[in-house]
Amino acid sequence: MVLRHAMKKNATENSASASTNPAVSPRVFRQVLTDVHQGIHLDAWVLNQRDFPLPTAAEWCVKKHTLHGGRQEGVEIIEVDNGRLRFVVIPTRGMSVLKVESGDVRLGWDSPVKEVVHPQFINLESRGGLGWLEGFNEWMVRCGLEWAGHPGRDKFRNNVGDEVELDLTLHGKIGNLPASEVEVVIESGPAPRIHVRGLVEERMFHGPKLSLWASISTGLGSNSIRFDDAITNHDSLDQEFQIIYHANFGAPLLEAGARFSGAIGQVKSFNARAAKNVQNYCDYTSPRAGFVEEVYCLEPLAGPDGRTELLLQNAVGDRGVSLTFPVAQLPCVTLWKNLAAEAEGYVTGIEPGTGYPYTRGAEREAGRVSKLAPNQTRQFTLEVGIHADRKGVTAAARRIAGIQGQIKPKIDSILSGPPR
Repeated sequence: MVLRHAMKKNATENSASASTNPAVSPRVFRQVLTDVHQGIHLDAWVLNQRDFPLPTAAEWCVKKHTLHGGRQEGVEIIEVDNGRLRFVVIPTRGMSVLKVESGDVRLGWDSPVKEVVHPQFINLESRGGLGWLEGFNEWMVRCGLEWAGHPGRDKFRNNVGDEVELDLTLHGKIGNLPASEVEVVIESGPAPRIHVRGLVEERMFHGPKLSLWASISTGLGSNSIRFDDAITNHDSLDQEFQIIYHANFGAPLLEAGARFSGAIGQVKSFNARAAKNVQNYCDYTSPRAGFVEEVYCLEPLAGPDGRTELLLQNAVGDRGVSLTFPVAQLPCVTLWKNLAAEAEGYVTGIEPGTGYPYTRGAEREAGRVSKLAPNQTRQFTLEVGIHADRKGVTAAARRIAGIQGQIKPKIDSILSGPPR
């Protein structure tokens, strides 16, 4: 009761201080859930249409709670229901999104990892740098920030200025770092929108000083969500960084006959295994025990607005999901196919990024490792839409065809980088 009373007071204060013209200055509700600097932390919290009325018929709700038991002990999750679509954010795991659901469509997969594993139980260096996989079960997890690819050795400067080699682990650290600030922001305006925002910092003495402000938002009653992220270098020197948005899909979208499509200029195989089947890179088969993953490096084409669109659709073409983003921000797309038995993890990944998931050394050689100047920030936007009928899937396919135009994608079995 105390928490609910404070919450209503917060909403009222925000409403009273706003303009009466929502088109000019919409009312904004803001609730801080975690702030390590102010000593704020709420284990549980809930807000819905009754607490903060919005101009919508959607029955929406946002709630936070903490998981207990097993390796998920202490993991905090935030559930958002916009009245049509539901998703789960994990502040404890780098602001990853566990799953998205709308009607009978799910964005997510059935990982062999069944719990939402707390980072305290993850050893990134185990199994030759593959420890990241011990907690891998999210629909969307960011890879980065200092590096984002496969395990391998790379050079760096140590605390006395000497050049030494460092073992880098799979997909970086950001997905296993808890957010130090978390808040829910709701814009009431003519198009009400719910935002879940979090600050995740990847800092060390004699090392990177990077931060990620992650925002996942959705319009009330919509069938889409949007990522608006900002990466900042807080150092006095230039800093390399990488980011890959590792989006993973299983049933019901992934099945025999499912298909990937996108506006693509070139397709290259990630390794020799993928090269054997590159001509069928966009097609999916049923689960097969012992399947060895195939990975393809795609160069997306941009439309007149600078954005591209990717689509995964089921076999009959009446369910699908699309990813839309500016190519200048995310110029590379990795397509990962792990069509193994369901018990092994039947999943495909569609992964826009600043580069591909080779080792950082290989990506640097290829000119795909970005740098941030001191205090520089880079913005990233990714929109994800669920298509719950044939009409929606067909419309997405037409948009992609419009971007593709008369350009025929070059499909090349030559590797896109040294498989270190």
